[in-house]
Amino acid sequence: MKYLIIGILFASMASIIYGFSIQPEQLTLSHKYIGFGTVGIFLVAMPLFLIKYSKGKKMKDYMLNEENILKMRGKEKKKDGGN
Repeated sequence: MKYLIIGILFASMASIIYGFSIQPEQLTLSHKYIGFGTVGIFLVAMPLFLIKYSKGKKMKDYMLNEENILKMRGKEKKKDGGN
């Protein structure tokens, strides 16, 4: 999976670079290469990367809520006792 993500990333970057290099001659084709490279990075490679490296992690730990803010400040959350 790691090598697939790297391969998609390199292919997308190559597509973007090639699109910029042919831009003066063939404007519409260069826009297609640049667009496909961008789609490859942001709609294919990035989600695959996030799926691979976020397995087994609790999303609750990364969300900004009152409990995690208090943890970052080094304070414990006060429990509502019978007081």
